[in-house]
Formats: sequence, C-alpha cells, structure tokens
Amino acid sequence: MNWQKELNKEQLTAVTHEGSPLLVLAGAGSGKTKVLVYRAIYLVNQQKTRPEEIVLLTFTNKAAEEMKRRVAALGNMDGHLGFAGTFHTFCARVLRIYGEKIGLVPNFVIYDSDDSEAALKLAVKKLALDPKNNKPGMFLHIISRLKNDLVTIEDLTASANDEFYKKLLSVWRAYDDILMKANAVDFDDLLVKSVKLLSLPSMREKIARRYSQILVDEYQDTNKAQFVLTKLLVTNPNGLMVVGDAAQAIYSFRGADFRNLTLLSTEFPNLTTVRLPRNYRSTQTILSAAYGVIANNTNHPILKLEADKGTGEKIEMIEAIDEREEAAYVMKTAEGLVSREGTLGVLYRTNAQSRAIEEALIRGRIDYKLVGGIRFYNRAEIKDLLAYLRVIYNPPDTISWERIEKLGKRNRVKFEEWLGNNNESQLGKSPREVLEEIIEETGYLGRFDDRDEADVARVENIKELLAVSSEFGKIGEFLESVALIQSEELADKKAGNASVTMMTIHAAKGLEFDEVVIVGLEEGLLPHSRSLMQIEDVEEERRLMYVAMTRAKTKLHLTLTRSRLMYGGRQVSSPSRFLSEIPQELLRLAQKRYEERDVDYDARRIIVEEETKADFDEIDSW
Repeated sequence: MNWQKELNKEQLTAVTHEGSPLLVLAGAGSGKTKVLVYRAIYLVNQQKTRPEEIVLLTFTNKAAEEMKRRVAALGNMDGHLGFAGTFHTFCARVLRIYGEKIGLVPNFVIYDSDDSEAALKLAVKKLALDPKNNKPGMFLHIISRLKNDLVTIEDLTASANDEFYKKLLSVWRAYDDILMKANAVDFDDLLVKSVKLLSLPSMREKIARRYSQILVDEYQDTNKAQFVLTKLLVTNPNGLMVVGDAAQAIYSFRGADFRNLTLLSTEFPNLTTVRLPRNYRSTQTILSAAYGVIANNTNHPILKLEADKGTGEKIEMIEAIDEREEAAYVMKTAEGLVSREGTLGVLYRTNAQSRAIEEALIRGRIDYKLVGGIRFYNRAEIKDLLAYLRVIYNPPDTISWERIEKLGKRNRVKFEEWLGNNNESQLGKSPREVLEEIIEETGYLGRFDDRDEADVARVENIKELLAVSSEFGKIGEFLESVALIQSEELADKKAGNASVTMMTIHAAKGLEFDEVVIVGLEEGLLPHSRSLMQIEDVEEERRLMYVAMTRAKTKLHLTLTRSRLMYGGRQVSSPSRFLSEIPQELLRLAQKRYEERDVDYDARRIIVEEETKADFDEIDSW
C-alpha cells in the first residue's frame, strides 16, 4: 500500500507513529475513521503485531461494523481483529469468559434501560416508598452516574449524611439485590464489573499476553469507568492510540467527560499528540462560521479546520414570524433539494420542535425520516417473547417472570408446566425453534386481531424477531446480541430512502448531509433554558451548535422565530447568542416569506428507532 498516496501528512504521522502512546485530535470531517482503519492495517502489514492482538473500541456498533468492513476490504491480512465493537460489548465478552473470578455466573442476562427501570420500580415498591414522590427514573439516573464514576455503595455510605442520600442508598441496595438474585447486570455494571475484573493482577497478565494494541474512537465521550478501563487494558503504553475532539463533546448528561483527553497526559507523561486540521466534508464558509462559534469556549482545546472543498456558499439565515413560517421555509428548502437528489438534515434541540415541521412536510408531500421512534426491542410484543426466552436461559430472572405474570396467571402456569418438562432440551435448541414453541404453547398470537392494523404490525414485528433469531445457534448468544447490537442494526434497516431526515442534534453526531437546517436558534432553545446558569453548561450547548453546523457538506441554513408556541402558550423569542458569534460576512439573510400549503396527506413518515435520547427528555420524565 502506498501510504503517502492514501493519507495526508498529519494522517500519515498518526498512522505510522511509534515509540509512545498517541492522542489524535481529529476535527469534524477530518478522516478519523480512516486513520483508525489504516492504523490497524499498518500495524499488521508492517508486522508490528498480529491482527488478533488489536482491540478497536467505539461507541456504536454501526461505527465498529464500518471499520471492520474497511479493514477487511483494504487490509489484505490473515485473520480478524482481536475485537472491534463497543466498550459494553467488549466488557460482556470478557465477563462471559472470566466473570466467575469476581463471582459472576457466566449465563448472566443483561438488563436494558426498561428492564433496569422495572427492577428499580420493584425496589421502590419493596421499600414501601411512594413512587409519585420517589421517581424510579430519577433514582436510576443517579445510580447510573455514580456507577459510571466508579462510586460504590460503600463509598456512598461513608458520605451519605442527609435523608435523600440515605434513601438513595436503601434504593440502590434493594436494586442491586434484585439484580443479583436475577443473575442480571445492567449496562453500567458491564463497565464497573469489568474494571473490577481487570484490576486483578492475574487478569492484567492475561490481557498483556492477548492484546498489545488498543485503539479507541471518540475518546471525548468516555466516562470515568471507560477511562479506567482503557488504562487497565493498556499493558503496553506504546500500543495505545485514542482519537477524539473536545469540541464535539455533547454527552455530559450521560456522564461523558471530555477532560479525559487532557488527563491522558497525566497517566502517560510521554504522550504524543497529533492534530488533524484538514476537513474533507464541509466548505470553508461553514467551517469558519462554526469556528467563530466554538472559539468562544475556553475550557478545552479547539482545532481550526481547513476545508479541502473551497469557500462555498454563504450561510442562509431566516427570521420567521413563527414556527409555521419556519416550517414552511424548511419544506421549501427540502423541496428544492429533493428535486436535485440531495440529502437534507433538519436538526433541532428538542423533539417537541418537530411537530410543525412534520406537518409542513406532509403538506408538501415530501417523504421524511423521523429519528427517535420506538426502538424495535422496546416494543411490548418483542419484550414479552424475550421474557419467556430469558427465563429459559436464566430461571432466576425476576423481572422477566414479572412480565410473564402480567400476561396472565393461566398463561404463566401453562408455560411453567411446559417448561418443567422441557427446560434442558430447550437450551440445546436454536433461539428460533424455542421462540416458535413458546408462541405455540402460550397461544401468544391469539392476543392479536388480524382486522386491527396495529395488531397486524405487531405480528409483523414478531416475524421479524423470528427472522433475526434464526441467525443464531444458541439462546445466550441471541440474548446478548439483542441487548448490545441488534436494535441499532434494525434501525438502519428500517431507515428507508427518504432524502429528508429529522432528528435532535444529539442524534445527528457522526452523520453528514448535503445541506442542513438548524431550526429554533433562540435563547431558551439553543442554548437551552436549563443550561444558562453555569459556564460549563453553556459551553456544552455551544458544542452542540458546533456539531450541528459541521454536519453540512455544501450549504447551511439557520432559522429563528419572533414568537413560538411552546410551554403551553405563545412566547416571544430572542435570537440565540450563538448567532452573534458567527462572522457576519458569512451570513446571508433570506428575505422571502414562505406560506403554509393546504394539507395533503400522501407523504410518508418513516420512523427510525434510535437509542439516542436528548438530555432533558429523560429528566422531564421524572
């Protein structure tokens, strides 16, 4: 491979680096995926290591699959990478093999967010607490943050000196007891227990023998547990390479801490830093505008990006009368772009902003994808059948038994009788065979009316579940895939071919579109009203703006309104402070007024199931 031909100067420096741990500060659109892929290929092709000694950690299965595909296509290597996937998937794999060293039974089940909340509700109930005043979602969020910060129950016991934290301790103990009796772990436990496991000297030796190269993507999105986990995996410091960009750190509400990028130099004093300033996605106008905004942040390093494309068009801004005129502008923009077979991303701060835009697109008969629908594996009929499957695999699973109980006591008795006679033989069958028997024995399909469109859709979902399960030979493998991988892949399959995509800015991270419209650039929306009190929070909102702007390839549109229907009434709006941070010579004010059209309901609305939640959506549910 001609490395000089394939890579620019900075990319080549990163890919061929030797002799010290490496931090790559990769700006938006600078080819960070390419650098990670070529780094893996370089290490193998130059005989620096064997492919099975390389661990590639990412934050989404989609990114991992893309990297594996590119390594396989370009690498010309014998064997596969030792691991390529998410932190959680890696942890699940390690715990399956070695978890008994810390008392974890290998056939543990992984509770998703719904299962965890159900367990938390049960904990609140067991403690006889009023769920109205003791929101399970609130407790779960706090416990999750504590776990991700590697705070233990014992740590909290030593510092809990007020009534709330004493109550929190009781709930946490009850919750953990429920998980333990169910032989279950939640997503946070995968990280915490892996840190505990890999802290054992014997495990460090095993890791040292097995993995010599640790490559980590999106390092600005790591939390404390992931930071410590990375450190424990690195038995050969010169084999560490992390890629990140503090300017794109937008997940602090999940516990992510961009400061991990700077903490690396403390852990590894001889750390080398390489910057990737060349952008291959956007025009220079878009990059200069985005830099004008992000340069106002002072708490993290900022890259000034240089476009490979040229100057490009000015950024178009419209001050609409209200959200209806704003939506009409979006519809008109979409109409023109669809006719040119381009892609449009419509990005907003909160999901509530999508309603008026959806209505306008329907009127304009424009197909669109709405990211953020109900995830496939969160659908009631799917969770019902998986509950049956999980108690076959792991009989102590209390939460799954409770779900089965809610489907009817007679059904549970019938299922238990069947299971009592067949349990051992079921474990030897394929997941599809077992699911088909469960459906038959429980008469599950009898719950649905084929004259009801919603029920027909539910039956179709069950068929989809059977199809997916047929790809696995063992129940345990299928259940682990459900928890960690499959929901994301199914979201992509259902995405459709619509040219217009609507989503929150949080959900847009890592994506790109020919053109982007950022709507609702008003104080209280972006930046959000709950982020105005602390400098750190305002800076995260500014990073959100930066991420949204750098999704655009050729043209960027910005909208604001003079008034907006929100919070139960019509509010007078003030322009977002971020607009004044954009160099004014890069903006062009749109003068034309856009009118609403009569309704025409022929447009298709494609729901894309996504796991990404906006930060305040979760908090509001408390």
